Amino acid sequence: MPDPSLSQALKEAFASAPSDTVILDTLEIWHPSFTEPIRVVRDHADLIARLEAGAPRDGGRAVTFTALAFDFSPPPVDTAPVPEITLSLDNVGQELADALEAAAISQDVIEVTWRPYLSTDLEGPHMDPPITLTLTEVEADTLRVTGRARMLDIGNKAFPSITYTARRFPGLAR
Repeated sequence: MPDPSLSQALKEAFASAPSDTVILDTLEIWHPSFTEPIRVVRDHADLIARLEAGAPRDGGRAVTFTALAFDFSPPPVDTAPVPEITLSLDNVGQELADALEAAAISQDVIEVTWRPYLSTDLEGPHMDPPITLTLTEVEADTLRVTGRARMLDIGNKAFPSITYTARRFPGLAR
């Protein structure tokens, strides 16, 4: 099933794999306890690229993605109830491992945003909007951080999102 959020240039790069164009997968990891997002690129060199204008942090600005080996495959475009992937970051420093471990034990969610760039065009990601996943089940050791990431679990959300209680709606109390 085609993904309508991918740019035409990225679709062509996926289909034809030109030798002069490299698809650069980037991840932005965010938690409210972080002072700034953790941004990494799957490449051998750091990357300076522009974020999309609607990004929640640093929208429209050129930011640096740190080169880091990680294993990631985009979530499938299918009819699964909650698409889920496994994410592994190799050779992480102690600072990154400590930040992720502290975030994993808090009550707030860890967000992971995937933005694909083309090496020939760094003026914005080639997916609009980028995919944002929730990171769960984070484990860290001296060499690797692994976790499972899933899209918003819309099937387990309350609808309507308002909880009707006697405190908020006194007319309910008899």
